Amino acid sequence: MVQAPPHPTLLNLDDYLAMEHEPDRRPFEIEDGIIREMSPESELNRRIAIMLLLFFARLGISGDRLTQKTEIVVKSQRVTTREPDFMVLSEELAIALQGAPSSIITEDLPRPDLVVEVVSPGKENRDRDYRYKRMEYAVCRIPEYWIVDPEEQKVSVLQWMDGAYDSVEFTGEMAIASPKFGELELRVDQIVTAQM
Repeated sequence: MVQAPPHPTLLNLDDYLAMEHEPDRRPFEIEDGIIREMSPESELNRRIAIMLLLFFARLGISGDRLTQKTEIVVKSQRVTTREPDFMVLSEELAIALQGAPSSIITEDLPRPDLVVEVVSPGKENRDRDYRYKRMEYAVCRIPEYWIVDPEEQKVSVLQWMDGAYDSVEFTGEMAIASPKFGELELRVDQIVTAQM
């Protein structure tokens, strides 16, 4: 007789925050109370995130506001955390995270200025970035969310307004216009190929 596998223990936010977070761990997110190990990023996705970090540093944004591997608590059916590919923290949030035991943005902290997700290939990944994360970040009132899609060769810039996101798509040699940072000297073709 084959037995069904045991149900995983569902974590709440307090359980998750109390866990030891190893610095060299493989990336994971907590989704609907279950820890899910994420596949490693593709080399292109990793390079895009680093290029964006360098670009925003050249704009004069201080290094303590530019981050990767910082998690953000979002609302889903249960408590969920997401680990965006890149974020620009607000000045208030950077100050609030100083000395924190974990780089996790909880609901009581200020919002980041910008969250960027780079879409990995596959329907599940596309659904996660275009649908689920979009809804979760809107509930969190993330003011600006970029979806960088190397496969489709586009960048969607979403601005949170009146409880939902307005979206503008940029393609080809179009320069990105950011609600927070203005007209940028950064084109879509540069972003999706990670070449400034």
